[in-house]
Amino acid sequence: MNLSGKKILIGITGGIAAYKALELIRMYKRAGAEVKAVLTDNALEFVTPLTVQTLTTNKVYINNFDTSNYSPEHISLCDWSDIFVIAPATANTIAKIANGICDNLLTSLALAYTKPFLIAPAMNCNMYNNTITQENISKLKNKGYNFVEPETGYLACGAEGTGRLADLNTIYLRTVELLNPIKILSGKKVLITAGGTVEKIDPVRYISNFSSGKMGLALANCANNMGADVTLISTFKADVSYKNIVVQSAEEMLSAVKSEMDRNDCIIMAAAVADWKIKNYNQQKVKKTDADNWNIELVKNPDILKTICNIRQNNTPIIVGFSAESENLLENAEKKIKNKGCDYIIANDISKQNSGFGSDYNEVYIIDRNLNKIFIEHAPKEIIAKSIMETIFEQAGTNIKVGSVCS
Repeated sequence: MNLSGKKILIGITGGIAAYKALELIRMYKRAGAEVKAVLTDNALEFVTPLTVQTLTTNKVYINNFDTSNYSPEHISLCDWSDIFVIAPATANTIAKIANGICDNLLTSLALAYTKPFLIAPAMNCNMYNNTITQENISKLKNKGYNFVEPETGYLACGAEGTGRLADLNTIYLRTVELLNPIKILSGKKVLITAGGTVEKIDPVRYISNFSSGKMGLALANCANNMGADVTLISTFKADVSYKNIVVQSAEEMLSAVKSEMDRNDCIIMAAAVADWKIKNYNQQKVKKTDADNWNIELVKNPDILKTICNIRQNNTPIIVGFSAESENLLENAEKKIKNKGCDYIIANDISKQNSGFGSDYNEVYIIDRNLNKIFIEHAPKEIIAKSIMETIFEQAGTNIKVGSVCS
């Protein structure tokens, strides 16, 4: 793919995978891009400035206070480049960027950068899976940073797990996509729900579920990056640039969806809506007594998916439901699409490890009204979201090209 005229700033941090960045530079150069590199001090333990300079045919940037010219490097390099790619990105550098720490040139550039940004993590599997690292990655994704997830396999440290730098072709193609964005959903309006609804028992207690809202948020971000006018109705406040309506209960979510549905071309009900609510809400905190039991009477919540399917006119908008199951996945999903009357059901097995609720990964079946099925294999939720959006709008007649950008 031609990158002629593109200017790529590559950041190299201090991990054993740093040597792989040298081949990535060559790939960018062969495609016609101009490349400049910024290295952390620890990166110098793995690659030399002379090697990087030879491959880029440009000066290598390391020092935050290089006074060889009058232009501050963290500003001039931002202005010069079209994209900033950090490969490999260590847990340390990711943590610094996520928390606004800029104690070297690379992290100073990261804080000042306003153009497409791509991060390819590489580290020990335990470091990658650490909740702190995962929280930092999620924080950056929610801020609009793009990631190429690491691969699973044998690592340089001798361990086996997720943390190996992604295949260079994957990083390269992701770079190409970000440098050549196609707003294929421009003019489309998409409504997405996310999160687990909350049904209050009293002012301090409630019933809910384990949904994190990550899948719904990934879908909303994907649609936004594809050029759609997005409305996210969520049970949490999302740090996003598009419209976000925050609700708590199933009834609040139904009200919000009904008020917005007529202006949208597609509704994706990714939220995990509680089936039951408290019959008699207690205005005051229920005090603990000597009794060993506390009986709470529940009544059914409104069925949001079925309700909006019944009230829409002429099968507009497109309506997509989710079916999170712990057993008989396809059988239950097929029953649901028939009973609800929606156009698609996205079925996922929440009992599988590292998939579904709370995870950054998923695997799903996309099922249409005729019970045709498309299986999307285990992948980051951002990739799953891309496949869902492409499938829905392609089948609806929207001209979507496979491989379109959805970061």
